[in-house]
Amino acid sequence: MQLQIYVAMKAMPWYCALPTVSEHLIESGWTKCFFNISEVGWFAYVAYLCIYLVFVEFGIYWMHRELHDIKPLYKYLHATHHIYNKQNTLSPFAGLAFNPLDGILQAVPHVIVLFIVPTHFRTHIGLLFLEALWTANIHDCIHGKVWPVMGAGYHTIHHTTYKHNYGHYTIWMDWMLGTLQDPVEDKGGKAM
Repeated sequence: MQLQIYVAMKAMPWYCALPTVSEHLIESGWTKCFFNISEVGWFAYVAYLCIYLVFVEFGIYWMHRELHDIKPLYKYLHATHHIYNKQNTLSPFAGLAFNPLDGILQAVPHVIVLFIVPTHFRTHIGLLFLEALWTANIHDCIHGKVWPVMGAGYHTIHHTTYKHNYGHYTIWMDWMLGTLQDPVEDKGGKAM
């Protein structure tokens, strides 16, 4: 776990680059961000948020999958994260123990969507913050069993098979594209 903490802390300053760039793009007026929900109304806000989340789910699934399928990307970027490949080597710190470029690439869909979908600024910043909490959560080996959420049980399988459960917040993309593998409980009730 000390190595996970070291790798995560070494990458942390670089992880701050993407929110900094996205905020600059927003404040420069280059995106479709809006600052007050009253500018679009609650119905449009909720609709845009749903589209934002679907886009991010799709984008992160494919970015994560390509980081596995394109061998040089895996070897030079993503393999750093996958040295934690057993249930007893995963911890919330493993969720942030990435090559910095890998972590940024997986978060890029959060920025690309700003050019396509009108997005509430504070919601966008909140979702970027949630990203750090989420990534720690799916690496803690505590499977919450809330369908269709991509919980730690699903993501632990990803770390042991390398070819399943690439999804982000949900299992929908994995289900639609045939990469879903459900966790199986052992006799002690732990998801494996």
